[in-house]
Amino acid sequence: MILVTGATGHLGANLVRHLLVSGQAVRVLLRPPRDQPAVAGLDVDVAEGDLRDPLACARAVRGCRTIYHCAAKVSTVAGNARHKREVYECNVLGTHHLLRAALAAGVERVVVTGSFSAVGHDADQASDESLPFNPFENPTPYGFSKAAVEHECLKAFADGLPVVVATSCAILGPNDFKPSPMGQLLLDYANGRLRAYVPGGFEFVAVRDLVQGHLLAMAKGRPGQKYLFSTQFLTIDELLGIYEEVTGQPPPRLRVPGLLIAGLARATDFVLDRLAPHAPRRFSAAAVRYLRMAPRADCSKAKRELGYQPTSIAEAIREAYEFFCHRGQIERPNRVAADPSSDADALRSQRMGAPS
Repeated sequence: MILVTGATGHLGANLVRHLLVSGQAVRVLLRPPRDQPAVAGLDVDVAEGDLRDPLACARAVRGCRTIYHCAAKVSTVAGNARHKREVYECNVLGTHHLLRAALAAGVERVVVTGSFSAVGHDADQASDESLPFNPFENPTPYGFSKAAVEHECLKAFADGLPVVVATSCAILGPNDFKPSPMGQLLLDYANGRLRAYVPGGFEFVAVRDLVQGHLLAMAKGRPGQKYLFSTQFLTIDELLGIYEEVTGQPPPRLRVPGLLIAGLARATDFVLDRLAPHAPRRFSAAAVRYLRMAPRADCSKAKRELGYQPTSIAEAIREAYEFFCHRGQIERPNRVAADPSSDADALRSQRMGAPS
């Protein structure tokens, strides 16, 4: 039995489908309600509970040989004290409880999803696993929490648990049910609701590549190590160029200077962090800062030690667009979204892991 946490998230939904297609028995840890669309119709064993509950973690890991810990509270905002506490409890305490339960249950190996926001950055070189995280560069609570998650992994490894960290960049691809911030950006673009954009760039990972990375980390990763997974660095202009090709919609005309949007984002954050920390916002100050930094990722270690082979970001975006089309979330679908009754579409659905 394999336990997957975060099965309702973008990575988890794709990982669970891949494991099921490969014939694995899968258990998922879910908070109520159980009837969530990301797992609806899937042949999985459901363990109800919350990572913040040590007893729920103990019940979930019982009888499992391996664990993929993909769950996290993702946020690019600073938020108020309550928000920070929630990020800490979900990400750090949740990981602590799960790894301690895995250690007590004799689990053979655990792969924990890490974040590029917890990797060190240097303007003069691409980031790799060796660059230390700098807590004095004003990281978000989420980035700080993911650095602490890695610390929990090292503590568990020191106590004898074989645990590997699989570090993710910004994810693109299908089975994005919530949707994720990147999925929402594609939806807004396709539906004509993206009026402006900010220049910059970031490292993106196709969700199929991130799934591949987690499987490789489980099979070949050295315990106590972390591996960085990216598919391609894209500027925002390049990303929107792919969006235009896939959706048939023109890009926004307004390209807002980074310095201007950074000031506006800081002012917006000042108000919303205090009054509505959970309110959605397209550009937080932290998100703008990351885009302006345009950090690069070096995946040489994963390629060298694990045999990691990234695929195509453009194809991942096409699959994400088709997924949203099939769910009726695109108001005026482009012709690239095939007729659901066609054989080609059926093949695409199998590739995306859609349940029958």
